[in-house]
This record gives sequence, C-alpha cells and structure tokens, in this order.
Amino acid sequence: MSLIGKEILPFKASAYNSGTGEFIDVTHENLKGQWSIVCFYPADFTFVCPTELEIFKINMQH
Repeated sequence: MSLIGKEILPFKASAYNSGTGEFIDVTHENLKGQWSIVCFYPADFTFVCPTELEIFKINMQH
C-alpha cells in the first residue's frame, strides 16, 4: 500500500540503528520535513534477518 503524499498519524516505535548498533525511539516528529521510508515487519516475534532488510539501507545511501 502506497501512502505517498499522506500525512502520518502520531506514533512512537523502537527501531534498530544499523549505523550505531543501538535501538532508538522513532516518532512522527522525527520524520517531519523530510522524505521517509518506513518499513514494518508485522506478525513476527523474532528479529528480522538483516539480509532481508539490507536492500533498504543500500537504496537509502544512493
């Protein structure tokens, strides 16, 4: 589902920062004023294999 151009509702979530190796809090306020890609991995109670999401990191660096 694409939500391009839509305003997001207020939220707070924990995210893994692969650059620092730490978990950080991310909120709707962090994303204001910039283009953002938010990838959710629902219905899974284990860590996502890093190779599955590596493509997002690679694409964001270009």
